Amino acid sequence: MSDTSTYHPSLDDPNVFVLYRYHPTRAGAIIFIVAFFLTTALHGYQIVSHRTWYFLPLLVGGIFEIIGYVGRVLSSYDQWALGPYIMQSLLLLVAPALFAASVYMILGRIILLVGGEELALVPRRWLTKVFVMGDVLSFCLQGAGGGIQAIGTLSSLNTGEKIIIVGLFVQIVFFGFFIVVAGSFHLRFTRHNQRKQIMTPTFTATTTTMTTIPWKKHLYALYIASALVMIRSIFRVVEYLMGNNGYLLRHEHFLYVFDATLMFGVMVLFNVVHPSEVTTVYKDNNRYSVPLEAREMMVSTMTRRDSGCSGRSCRSLV
Repeated sequence: MSDTSTYHPSLDDPNVFVLYRYHPTRAGAIIFIVAFFLTTALHGYQIVSHRTWYFLPLLVGGIFEIIGYVGRVLSSYDQWALGPYIMQSLLLLVAPALFAASVYMILGRIILLVGGEELALVPRRWLTKVFVMGDVLSFCLQGAGGGIQAIGTLSSLNTGEKIIIVGLFVQIVFFGFFIVVAGSFHLRFTRHNQRKQIMTPTFTATTTTMTTIPWKKHLYALYIASALVMIRSIFRVVEYLMGNNGYLLRHEHFLYVFDATLMFGVMVLFNVVHPSEVTTVYKDNNRYSVPLEAREMMVSTMTRRDSGCSGRSCRSLV
């Protein structure tokens, strides 16, 4: 129980730094604790069952979201307690950086899947490294800013705020460049194939069939997830730039609309369009290292063989 004899400034006083400019709602936090728990638990099952261990950052991000909203529940009992405030502020701040790391890893696997390494703006061997390093830098800056704020003094709160803003700008810059790289690859790959659907054989124990590579579906999922994370990051930058007494920090519903809902949307999106399809459709067939031209030639050869033609009679098929 908080000490009622302790002096607390007015929530509307623009000349002081207060933890919350409103009374934190308990119901909203509980709703998102349940929501994030359900989608995070499903991601845990999907990661284990499909062995998509590279998607663990998203799972950890989901756990951060859950704990963060637990912090907001605790703050609803005592909004002047520094511990719960730092818990929710720091974890809700850095969780999307972990979501971004997972998004970065998916693009490299899509490029591998279709054998389009030569069409990527950034070489595939550097693709994940560059963006994950940028994400780690952003994560560390935001974490450091939150850690400095945990000291609890007015100067530390202001200094931490500035470092967090730098971390958020780093995240936006790298994420913006990532969207450009993804869009550029999409455009180049589509032009290269002249809008034709890419086909490749899938081998089973008894039969050989043809299946469509689902690269477009997963690339569109990346676009949606990227847009959600970008909107949330811009919101956070504006929130911090407006200051402790800014309009966004004085109204709690903005946090739930532009952060909680958007990040929940990212997690649900990848529950539905799970990247395991990208890494398992052809993993057993060792197709990742097949260049695009060799893949097209292989498909053409199989089409001729299955059509029962040979020599000049098959020229019309290529």
